[in-house]
Amino acid sequence: MSTLTKQSGYAAINGAQVYYETAGEGTGLVMLHAGVADVRQWNNEFAYFADRYRVLRYDRRAFGNTEPVDGEFNDMADLTALLDHLGFDQPLILVGCSMGGMLAMDFTLAYPSRVKALIMVASAPNGLDLDVEIEPIFTKVEEAYKAGDLDLVADLETQIWFDGFGRTPDQVDPVMRQLAHDMNRKALDHQAKKLGKRLPNIDSSAAERLSELALPVLVVAGVHDEQYTRVAADYMGEHIPGAQKVVVQDAAHLVNMNQPDEFRRIVETFLDGLGS
Repeated sequence: MSTLTKQSGYAAINGAQVYYETAGEGTGLVMLHAGVADVRQWNNEFAYFADRYRVLRYDRRAFGNTEPVDGEFNDMADLTALLDHLGFDQPLILVGCSMGGMLAMDFTLAYPSRVKALIMVASAPNGLDLDVEIEPIFTKVEEAYKAGDLDLVADLETQIWFDGFGRTPDQVDPVMRQLAHDMNRKALDHQAKKLGKRLPNIDSSAAERLSELALPVLVVAGVHDEQYTRVAADYMGEHIPGAQKVVVQDAAHLVNMNQPDEFRRIVETFLDGLGS
């Protein structure tokens, strides 16, 4: 791999100072983090894919190094403005995890000519209503949040999103687990500031528009993820024309952090199949 030349900084986007990092040349590959993470979620992928693509990762408002600010905002408006600011103008490859995947799909539906391929990692279309059971641990999270015990919230959410269901903390990578915990805890601190009101990305349900996704789509799911996300992956695999679905056996919600080598292989195989 060649020496990585990285550019990082803050962009003035719609009243916020958005932290971003870019590296590499070629087709744009944009990495959108989960709602319990930040740019560090992609530490195992950023430099790796920058050898072949122009990679962008950034912290959405109230995550990582991007501080929340007062007022209404829209994640897709921020993404669009950041892409324009950095000159990402050719058709892009979007890879999004969880909440980041929802944003990636919404952007694709809004600007189909700007997206070459879409990778949905442990995610779901916005507006997808599924009849699934909610795991009891989510009630504990809600109670801890109402009590203001953000340390406990972070502990519980690390169990949910990193360890997953059917695994214990001693069965996962302790370094990656600590990083997941740290990212989540920082996001919780930002939320506690109670600044900003997030508006919907698009005025429609993406779940009702899956047939419009006329581009290569990869759906990645983890066996140990919570039920809603696993069923959502099945739903996308069945309703998105030509979608490819891959299930990672020893992974939960943060698939790429649980199994970085396998995740890179899966994504690289998909990207190789896109052609020029």
